[in-house]
Amino acid sequence: MKTVLLLLAAGSGSRMGLKQNKVFLSLGGKSVLQRSMEAFVPFADEIIVLHRPGEEEAAGAETEKVPFSGVLRLVPGGADRQDSVENGLSRSGCRPEDLILIHDSARCLVSPGLIRRVRDAALEKGASIPGLPATNTIKVCREDQVLQTPDRSLLYEIQTPQACRADWLLQAFARARGDGFRGTDDASLLEHAGFPVAVVRGERNNIKLTTGEDIRMAESILGLSRLPRVGHGYDVHRFAEDRKLILCGVEIPWEKGLLGHSDADVAVHALMDAMLGAAGLGDIGLHFPDTDPRYEGISSLLLLKETVRLLQANGYELLNADLTIAAQKPKLRPYIARMTETLAAALGVDPSRLNVKATTTEGLGFEGRMEGISAQAVCLILPVTAEGTPAAP
Repeated sequence: MKTVLLLLAAGSGSRMGLKQNKVFLSLGGKSVLQRSMEAFVPFADEIIVLHRPGEEEAAGAETEKVPFSGVLRLVPGGADRQDSVENGLSRSGCRPEDLILIHDSARCLVSPGLIRRVRDAALEKGASIPGLPATNTIKVCREDQVLQTPDRSLLYEIQTPQACRADWLLQAFARARGDGFRGTDDASLLEHAGFPVAVVRGERNNIKLTTGEDIRMAESILGLSRLPRVGHGYDVHRFAEDRKLILCGVEIPWEKGLLGHSDADVAVHALMDAMLGAAGLGDIGLHFPDTDPRYEGISSLLLLKETVRLLQANGYELLNADLTIAAQKPKLRPYIARMTETLAAALGVDPSRLNVKATTTEGLGFEGRMEGISAQAVCLILPVTAEGTPAAP
């Protein structure tokens, strides 16, 4: 008998406001996916990572960080959880007597004790899931109308990992396909097929990372201090004919503009990169790719506002930023005050938190040859408390 882990990593970060898969977020220097996989290494003979289509390379880079002597497979996930698990089962080559563990990689704080309890119960009874008794009153509602109040003593909040004999799980999926049944978790398919499912004690710390608040809770559980974070951004755009010159959201009267997919506001782009970098959220190319027609000709101030929202969704607020624009021409000093005020309005901060500078390169480099403009930005972001106020440095 072997134990096969199906590790679900084909979700997204949409409810966190992210434009990347949340399993690649870093917690204390390790990605969510890496932490989840590490937890199961002592228990699994084979691990199948169900990744989002197109993310095999990124998923592989994270799994390579985990020492594992068993069989590792990277398999594209499906349209939903049920399809992803079925994809994994089809690639596992499992035998009827094998044990299948299924886990949401977003529950990266799962403990060895919980994994062991679920596994042992499934070995004894055929299938098991972890659950926590409901502590709040639950109402069944339709829109804004209460329909009924079920008996709370019968209600459990179900977690993963979920475990089952391979032959039971394969039969349950075949039955679901035949009936057109769609379940919300793996146990619901077993229930539909008539198999008994045991419940073992879950854990409060086995949270599923869904919102920015969940990330902050996970960091607290791990004992990670949320300190102020510094980000640096750099961008450059070449000059082009028949383009407006936009810097910090302000149109500068001059004979040329900057070339780019959006309005090519090089200063705002540098600031966005600094903010995203400080929060560990990648860069503007990840969130606002120049291959996306939605961003063609768009004002970079709109992208800046979206960057602010991304920071807020992940529990951070901009404290201050310092920008330097390098351009031989035109002279930018007359526009600095307007640039600062425009940026402050887009960021939703007091102008005193911003500093915008302009410099030349004394005729050196591409800026000195007047081929384009570059910009650099440094920013400091602070974690926001549960009450929504910046934490003290």
